[in-house]
Order: sequence, then structure tokens, then C-alpha cells
Amino acid sequence: MSAALALDFPPRPAPAIDSRGAEATLLRLLTCGSVDDGKSTLIGRLLFDSHAVPDDQLAALGRDSKKFGTRKDHLDFALLVDGLAAEREQGITIDVAYRYFSTRRRSFIVADTPGHEQYTRNMATGASTADLAIILIDATKGVLPQTRRHSGIVSMLGVRHVVLAVNKMDLVRFDQAIYRRICDDYRDAVSSLGFTVVTPIPLCARDGDNIATRSDRMSWYGGPILLDHLETVQVEAALDSRPVFQFPVQWVNRPNADFRGYAGTIASGSVAPGDAVTILPGGQAGVVSRVVTADGDLDLAREGQAVTLTLAAERDVSRGDVIVTAGASLSATHGVTARLLWMAEQPMAEAGSYLIKLGTAVANASVARLRHAIDIHGFMPKPASSLAMNDIGVADLRFDRALVAAAYRDSRALGAFILIDRMTNQTVAMGMVESAAIQPDLNETAAGITSGAVIPLPRAPREAAGILSGLPRRRARAAWVHRLPGAAVLFVLAGLVTRDPILAGVVAVADALLRPAAVRAAAAVWPDMFGDSPGTA
Repeated sequence: MSAALALDFPPRPAPAIDSRGAEATLLRLLTCGSVDDGKSTLIGRLLFDSHAVPDDQLAALGRDSKKFGTRKDHLDFALLVDGLAAEREQGITIDVAYRYFSTRRRSFIVADTPGHEQYTRNMATGASTADLAIILIDATKGVLPQTRRHSGIVSMLGVRHVVLAVNKMDLVRFDQAIYRRICDDYRDAVSSLGFTVVTPIPLCARDGDNIATRSDRMSWYGGPILLDHLETVQVEAALDSRPVFQFPVQWVNRPNADFRGYAGTIASGSVAPGDAVTILPGGQAGVVSRVVTADGDLDLAREGQAVTLTLAAERDVSRGDVIVTAGASLSATHGVTARLLWMAEQPMAEAGSYLIKLGTAVANASVARLRHAIDIHGFMPKPASSLAMNDIGVADLRFDRALVAAAYRDSRALGAFILIDRMTNQTVAMGMVESAAIQPDLNETAAGITSGAVIPLPRAPREAAGILSGLPRRRARAAWVHRLPGAAVLFVLAGLVTRDPILAGVVAVADALLRPAAVRAAAAVWPDMFGDSPGTA
């Protein structure tokens, strides 16, 4: 063994053999959790134990461990994943690192995501394509706020299978009571997130305990070891596995006057020549004539394939349109209710204006209303007027043109989007559509909608009086201005009926004085509608 490898080089288990001879499946997973929970070390150890590290890379790991490792006499497996200079110098993960490895039973794409709160947006990027999440917890620290935040994000992105990896068990002397307490705390913390399965496994990632071989130091544990669980776990079909054909148009392919095709990637379903389709948002009907690829035409194309479609008749189709199965329930909308993860340092506030990229479409979007933020400690709604960096909230968004959207639970392609600052081109938020239309509640009027804009019910009686008088809301803020026209009209009518100007004046003044009192009485009966603190006239 060379001097570069003269370290504590642990033996690797023999590669697993799949006696069933079944075709290997693909599992996309990520590691997440708080700072220094051992995410990179765990992935490095998985790569090492699954024989996915070539000899030359092992030699480099030996040299790097002496220079950057936390223990100079041991291999630092985190260095197999942390490739940036800043990551090696600081011993942290900054960017998402993707690694590919396989066993005889399954292939894996694993994303190592950062734990620092500052880089939460990078973690969300890694989680956006995952089928399973390994959430690490340092056994000496327990469940931390960032553990909760990452759990909330993976749930928000539709990940339903979780491995709770309680790491660094060697630092708590492999105490079973500590392990059980952490498992109970975590289950209580995420009980409302809708995970299908949470599989807890006690680990020592640095030494390989319960990674690819069962640990002798935790004989009390009888559950699965990590690699066996990853090789055998069955996750649900992807969210996009739906029979309805969805094809966001990415590019209109027009090489010459004799060919017009629409290029993109099939988001769900399948398509074949002769299929009847609808082009959204316009609602035009069409028939697919050819399914074209670089290798020739196809008789059938399925979800995930990049193809070019041609139609039997000319249709006005452009980038951002969506071609769907004829009769599909999808439709275009000018607004959605969505869950947001705010990524920018500049806080989000109501009425903010951004660009939205939904599918292949780009449009102007405005925040019509921030409904609430999500408290990461209990994952319950809490009042908020803005979202700070890494906050999660639910908001109503409006578009300047119709976009094809679907709930994220039904379609990742048409239910996920990003918001972009139009001045800096910075991605400021990622979002998941909860409803492909803005959902009304008690603070929205059923009527009074002008140009598609919902006017919230007033929060003070004087504003209510202004709207009830038929005046624009902006004038209702002036207590007397909005009463003068009504009082003048009443004065004239009373004068015509009574033929007594003094009595008519008394009636008009009484109306001006008593109307706010009537509104205050209504506010006491319906506080949710008129506000908790009635204003003065």
C-alpha cells in the first residue's frame, strides 16, 4: 500500500448479488438535515461500501484526508462529495452534489444537499426530483429547527418516503434510549406532513455502522440496514405518472416552409399519430400526424421522451402552450393559490410583481395576497404580511395572461414554478400550485370583481360604509366625503316629500350620524367580515 493510503482503511463488504436477476430500478434520493449532521460523510461511505469509488480516486482521497480531513489518520469520506475548495476548507456543504452509483439490485442518483440555513434554496433544488429523503439527525443534538424546515420542504415537494438516519451514535455510546427519544421527537414533529413511511435507522456513518453491514455495537437494533433498505424500498409512482397526455411546448421547430413541429418533453401520458388533442390555453382542437425524433418517427412516445409533434392541420401554437389529450380536464387560469418557499434576501410583500416560469411559459405575476406563513415548529399557519428568506407561506398569485396550471399533486410539470425578479433575474421563490384557481374565503367578496381582481372586504366600518354607499373603495377612506352625496340626495328627497327644508335637513343629518353606528353594530355581529376593532366615524 502506498504512503498516500497509509491510513485507517476500513474493509469493504462484498458487493451484493441479486439472485432474482430482475432488471435494476432507479431510485432518486437526497440527504438533508442540519449543519454537521454527517450528510456528506454518509454518502461518501455509501459510495465506498458499494464499491463505487475507483482506485485512483481512493488514492486521492487518502491524500486529501491528510490535508483537509477532520481526523488525519482516517479517511474523510465527506471529501468524496465535497468538491468545492470552500467546502473542503470549511468542512461544510454549499452546493448540491449529485453522485451516481449502483448495486446488483438498483441504481441510485443521490443528491448531497447543504445543511446551513443560508443555503436552504440549494437543498430545495436537490429535493425537487427526489423519490426518497434521508434526513440525518446528530444523536448528540436531536431534532433542530433546520431538521424541521428540511422535513417541511421535502413534504412540500411531494416526497413521501423518509429514512430517519440517527447518526453519530458512537458519540452517545450507542445508547438505545437516546435513539428512541429522537425517533419519538421526530415523529411528533412531522406527524402533520403526510409522510407515507418514516424508517428510522441508527448509524455511525464514519465507521460504517448499519450502512452496508449490520453493526455489532448496536445489537439491540433489529431493523433494516441502510443499503438493504434503499435497494428494496418501493416508492409510489412519480406524480406525473398519469394517463392524461401533457406536452408543454418548448420550441416551435420550423426549419423550412414544408415543416412545422412542436418540440418538448412529454410530461405525462403517451401520444401516437392519430391522437386527438387540444392546444391550451386557446382550446384549439387538433390531431397528431407525426411523432418525430432524431432517430426517426415513432409509433408511440411516452412520458419523459423528448419529441417533436406535428399536427394534421395548421394551428397557432407557441412556446408555453400545452398540448393535452382531447377532453382533458386541464384549463387555463389567470391566477393560482400556491405554497411558496422564499429564497431571496429581500423579503416578499403583498403586491410584489415578478416573472413566473410555469412549465415552459413565462408571464408577469403579482402577489395578490399572502394568506399566511407556515410555522416550521408545528407546521401550522401563522399570520404574516411578508415572507423572509427561507420562509414558507401560502399566497394568491395573479398572471397577466392565461397559463395552464395544475395542482402539484397531479402534475409536477404544470404544478411547479419559480418566481424571478424582473430587474436582477434572480430566482426569488419556488412554488407548488395548491389550486389552479384562487380560492375564495371570508375575506373575499363573491362579487365586486373588476377586471379579474378580487376586492377584499373592508377591515374597518368606514370603508364598509363607503362600499355600501356604492362609492369606490379609495374614497371610502375619507369619512365625510363618502357621506356627502348620499346626504344631499336624501335632503332633496325629504324636502320633496315633506315640503319642509328644516325637516329635510334633520333627516339628512340623522342619516349621516346613524349610518356609521349601524355599521359598527354589524361589525359586532360579524367581526370576521368587518374587522375586530370598529373604527370611529
